[in-house]
Amino acid sequence: MKNLISIALFLLIMPKSWAQTESAFDTGEWFRFEMSYSGFFKAGEATLKVNNGSYNGKPVYHVVGKGWTTGAIKWFFKVEDLYESYFDKEHIRPYRFIRKIDEGGHTKNIEITFDHEQNKALVNNIKHSRKAEFDTKPNIQDMVSTFYYLRNNLDVDDLNVGDEVFVNMFFDEENYGFKIRYLGSENIKTPFGKVNALKFRPYVMAGRVFKEEESLTLWVSNDQNRIPLRVKADLAVGSLRAELNAFRGLKYPFKIIVEN
Repeated sequence: MKNLISIALFLLIMPKSWAQTESAFDTGEWFRFEMSYSGFFKAGEATLKVNNGSYNGKPVYHVVGKGWTTGAIKWFFKVEDLYESYFDKEHIRPYRFIRKIDEGGHTKNIEITFDHEQNKALVNNIKHSRKAEFDTKPNIQDMVSTFYYLRNNLDVDDLNVGDEVFVNMFFDEENYGFKIRYLGSENIKTPFGKVNALKFRPYVMAGRVFKEEESLTLWVSNDQNRIPLRVKADLAVGSLRAELNAFRGLKYPFKIIVEN
């Protein structure tokens, strides 16, 4: 059960693809997801909220992601995760990233600031009182800003089944080449009704957590919002499913084919 909430949050904020002439989101957008383990019992919840913020006197988006265990699971494995990203409103470039987690007693408290002119990341490991500077790739993203960057910058009209998208991401203390493959579109049942969704396969590292490199499947709404609707993951032990069950503050109408 270790890391389930972190995995779900990572996938929900990650997804030729879906570019738009206008931003797919705005301040006030809020999502809530319910997570279940192996399809039998509820594992936890997660939320994502877009706020207005400020960084060095400049207006930015401040996105807050939270995840926590619920029900019986929290009595033997308690999770409380917090992720925050401050990024540029026009170009979706991250300036500051916060990761503060407690997963069954395993804790991390990391803050990262990005220098895009010098392609550097300053990592402040608060838990271990350690600071270090790392080289980064151009146009680097953090794990939260990546999702919002892709919502605005990938082109659906040029999308073909099998196309792959690459994003340079910096996570904890290393550069990570994130890759995701388009699998097509399909109509799926959601708590709100039947919705047409774009289906993707994010690549992950097989091993201790994930069963294999192609263990994940992600669905996002095929409309101007590009809402993360569902994530399914085959884990080394069991499986994880995260489903959107509440939202507010969407910039565009949510397209539902058949309402419940």
